[in-house]
Amino acid sequence: MGALEFVTGRRPANGIAAAVFDFDGTISTLRCGWETVMRPLMLEMITGGGEPDEALVKEVDDYIDASTGIQTVYQMQWLADRVVLAGGERRDAWFYKDEYNRRLMEKVAEKKRAVETGAAPKDDYRIAGAVAFLDALRAAGVRLYLASGTDHRDVVKEAALLGVADRFDVIAGAPERMAACSKEAVLKMLFEEQALPADRLLVVGDGKVEIALGRAAGAYTLGAATDEAALHGVNEIKRRRLLAAGADAICGDFSALDELLSWLTR
Repeated sequence: MGALEFVTGRRPANGIAAAVFDFDGTISTLRCGWETVMRPLMLEMITGGGEPDEALVKEVDDYIDASTGIQTVYQMQWLADRVVLAGGERRDAWFYKDEYNRRLMEKVAEKKRAVETGAAPKDDYRIAGAVAFLDALRAAGVRLYLASGTDHRDVVKEAALLGVADRFDVIAGAPERMAACSKEAVLKMLFEEQALPADRLLVVGDGKVEIALGRAAGAYTLGAATDEAALHGVNEIKRRRLLAAGADAICGDFSALDELLSWLTR
């Protein structure tokens, strides 16, 4: 079910004027399972290909959970430092990011080809109700921004592939070969350059990073506790993560459209 869970009781007094969305896991599931690529990569690099002990497995799992939503290069910087701590060779974060992307894209490429050739419909890789929610916000005059920790050129291509790119006023992914947070950059642009009041902004995402950033800035936050395999319903692990980050509301998908709009645009 996509029913909303209202957590804090906060709601926009005057409706929202802009919304910042995460992409992977919030709208798109093309990269569903990225953790199953990052986890073995980290364990392999830290141990040098040896068998990890339970403590290391837990350390890596806890880090991946805590860092979901940040730029991939920051995760790879953690890996680079952890490899050195384990006695391994010092390599920069980009070395590990390149290898992570290589492994991940082997999986993602198959899904993208299926959509490109028409073998799979776009809806096979879009969270339920996401497109209708974006369209309803635009119809209500809300400006939409896409901010992702995935490389910028990949986000642009994948958003276009899934037919959502033209819904957004701005798409901001991770800048190439730069360690910079696109989500922080978009928030800074909205607050400093456009002078948007924080209480007119909504932040939507399945990662606790964007939810924590939004709450810290005074924005309203919608935690997308999505089940990326089913495309609908609540993932309890994500739900707990998003509650801890301070989400004002939680949804498993965006099918409760009338409730969402009533909360945000009254």
